[in-house]
Amino acid sequence: MKRTFSVAPMLDWTDRHERFFLRLITRHALLYTEMVTTGALIHGDRARHLDFNCDEHPVAIQLGGSDPVDLAVCARMAEDHGYDEVNLNVGCPSNRVQSGMFGACLMAKPQLVAESVAAMQNAVSIPVTVKHRIGIDENESIEQLFEFVEQVAEAGCETFVVHARKAWLNGLSPKQNRDIPPLRYEVVHQLKQAMPQLEIIINGGICDLEMAAEQLKQVDGVMMGREAYHNPYILADIDQRFYQSNKKVLTRLEIIELLYPYIEKELAKGTRLHSISRHILGLFNGMPGAKKWRRYISENASPVGADVSVIQQALKLIG
Repeated sequence: MKRTFSVAPMLDWTDRHERFFLRLITRHALLYTEMVTTGALIHGDRARHLDFNCDEHPVAIQLGGSDPVDLAVCARMAEDHGYDEVNLNVGCPSNRVQSGMFGACLMAKPQLVAESVAAMQNAVSIPVTVKHRIGIDENESIEQLFEFVEQVAEAGCETFVVHARKAWLNGLSPKQNRDIPPLRYEVVHQLKQAMPQLEIIINGGICDLEMAAEQLKQVDGVMMGREAYHNPYILADIDQRFYQSNKKVLTRLEIIELLYPYIEKELAKGTRLHSISRHILGLFNGMPGAKKWRRYISENASPVGADVSVIQQALKLIG
């Protein structure tokens, strides 16, 4: 699987509706689920967390957990459900995640991460990857990062998605951890240079395709997060630019028209329009009428019974 370009797992954002929508814009970028905890899969509504549309491929699931046995069980569930990759979250800095002993705090426990990766590798045939930071708190030396990656790689992980910021586990909120620690792309570049046999994907602050192309001179792939969500049409040129596709780039209107059948099908199953329409608010960013588009949908998509006519009306405000 070619991971040249991927869209980051984002809690409350990259659900199955968002992924179907993004797949209409790019056929090749790798998409990720929101982080799903092992507890939610083992003890919760399994179908709600695992179900996805077959048109979403290639799609990876991101797991949160630190128990190798539970992670292996959940990785097997994911493979049986048809996912193309299992990714372990070693990057989320929230207090709730730390109390559950997973996320960025696991960077201080490379042996446990290695054991978790090995358990998952033994349970599935699809790739097992790790997403992590360049460091945590005062543990931010390049030597510590290299030691972490080396230990996890020895357990069988070949692909590392590296957020080029360290995480402060105490004193900063998750939002602040996305912005305040400085981006240090050079650290990720050094990691790739030191371990050329590994697939290194860079994440953090990638906000346009020119920037992505520059990073691809140094690493194997780029992962874009918030920009892809708030300005999804930025992905329209991905296939042609990075995957040598010769398919026509769809217009925004064509994308919306392709989304209608999906919305109708979901509404018939009881899904509320807002659950889908909230993901398309940024489609017309930068165009005349974009603000009116966002406002109209935001104000009219929530009521019970709202249907595609809300989006059709909003389209009349563009231009």
